[in-house]
Amino acid sequence: MSLLRRLASLRLTLWLIALLAIGTILALRQEGARTWPMVIPLGLLAVNLLSAIATNGVFRRQTALLVFHLSLVALLLLVAAGRLTYLKGHAGVTEGTNFEGVLAEVERGPWHNGKLSSVSFVNNGFTIEYAPGLQRGATRNDVAWRDATGRSQRSVIGDQEPLVIAGYRFYTTFNKGFAPTFRWQGADGTAVFGSVQLPPYPMHEYSQALEWTPPGSEVSVWVMLDIDEVLLDREEHSTFRLPEKYKLVVRVGNERHEMRSGDTLSLNDGTLRFEGLRSWMGYRVFYDWTLPWLLAACAVAVISMGCHFWQKFAAKPWDA
Repeated sequence: MSLLRRLASLRLTLWLIALLAIGTILALRQEGARTWPMVIPLGLLAVNLLSAIATNGVFRRQTALLVFHLSLVALLLLVAAGRLTYLKGHAGVTEGTNFEGVLAEVERGPWHNGKLSSVSFVNNGFTIEYAPGLQRGATRNDVAWRDATGRSQRSVIGDQEPLVIAGYRFYTTFNKGFAPTFRWQGADGTAVFGSVQLPPYPMHEYSQALEWTPPGSEVSVWVMLDIDEVLLDREEHSTFRLPEKYKLVVRVGNERHEMRSGDTLSLNDGTLRFEGLRSWMGYRVFYDWTLPWLLAACAVAVISMGCHFWQKFAAKPWDA
């Protein structure tokens, strides 16, 4: 009992709140300290609050107050669990192709054990309206996937309306652009289809170039999309679309080539065929299984605190 009273100390509570504040600042400023500087103070605060509940008879006499403090304990533990198991990341998916569970950038909790590798959907293309000044409007991205029963599903998602699969939430972003699509046939006769996602457009309107290496090849290929028309007019309302007047500049070593859809280029260890130009969309990926439980715990806390104050003030007339 003496140990519980020490753990329930209000002075300890203040120190733990200060420790949590320091941990939060560390998590915001240091990429490698996103989890434990917050999880440890949260866990200790939960122990501190449970100890207070166990040693203070007031909670046992007032049910609503007890439920409120137990809800606070649940919130602390859920936030800590969320930090241990969350995932954030980004991925780019070319129009007409599948997302295959691979992220370009990822940040996750040490106990994250999700099934992102089994998540798959198809990017069927998107539309974006631009106001004068290149003010981006709503993004409407058509996606298709199969649910847990194997049925085909289709939906339109955006920056605020995610696609949710296996707890993972996929949101569209301002990152999108053009993706030259190729068919690469190696020296062994194996053919592979793929695309090169050029830098985001119109953010990098004047640097639509990228260097890459075909799969299984040792030859570095530099590609640049040369657009010969105005796609997004800064003075008028515009819609994001693929260019109609363009050429693809390809450099291999000191050799320069201009390719149109259907053109082929022979390299030392295979043949590269330009299949055409597509768009690509960048997605923000988020996972946190605790979100609905946090909402439920908050609702219980609000209701129980409301009941507590109602019982307290209803004990005597308000106009006394």
